[in-house]
Amino acid sequence: MKKEFHYFLTALMYYTRIPVPLNIGHGTEMLNKATRYFPLIGYIIATIVGATFYLAQLVLPQTVSIILGIAAGIFATGAFHEDGFADTCDGFGGGWTKSKILDIMKDSRVGTFGMVGLSLVLLLKLFSLTSMPWQLVIMAVFVAHPLSRWLALTVVYSMQYVRENEDSKAKPIAKGMTHLEFTFASFFAFLPLAAMIYYFNCPALLLVMVPLFLARWYFVRLMRKWIGGYTGDCLGALQQAAETIIYLFFCYKGWQFIL
Repeated sequence: MKKEFHYFLTALMYYTRIPVPLNIGHGTEMLNKATRYFPLIGYIIATIVGATFYLAQLVLPQTVSIILGIAAGIFATGAFHEDGFADTCDGFGGGWTKSKILDIMKDSRVGTFGMVGLSLVLLLKLFSLTSMPWQLVIMAVFVAHPLSRWLALTVVYSMQYVRENEDSKAKPIAKGMTHLEFTFASFFAFLPLAAMIYYFNCPALLLVMVPLFLARWYFVRLMRKWIGGYTGDCLGALQQAAETIIYLFFCYKGWQFIL
């Protein structure tokens, strides 16, 4: 049990900027094992985002409160996944060979494709959440953060990692997952969605999986065609895309099922 707690703290250290004890290991094996806790990290980020939004909306307009909530989530993760999304947009938008795409994605500078892509994602998040009742905003956040991270894990579980050098920030978690680890991660990823379905007696909420799997299919097809696998930036891009899709789903029809 103590070892599992260390794995969780390793995941917390790697995927967020939340301080952890200095004696927590961060070697390759620890980070590989910590991958199973990726959806649980989503719970923590969702709590930060949801709490910031809820407290802010008590005294501020909803749009401003949502901006503060999104900003709190970005601050908590150090823009880890947003950076991956921007790099992926730059790489696939500006590169025409595998080596060129990977070189662009490694570049710390943000190009036009990355800037435009990330701006659109942030705007979609903002306006989709703004269109919801405040109660649904919090529910959507708690569904989106664990589930979007799980969708990225399905790529780790089923695809091959591309880079075999030491300059990749995703190298330590790129060795796949066991069936048990993936099942463990899946349980926690789907728990908030299952709770909503049960509480509101609304099986139609499962329809959110349709656009999510379509997005995954497109990302996987793109990665296999151009680079033959995935990178850490690709995982971040898929997480951001999935989170945005979930917000759009709740924005479009979700509130009619619940409120």
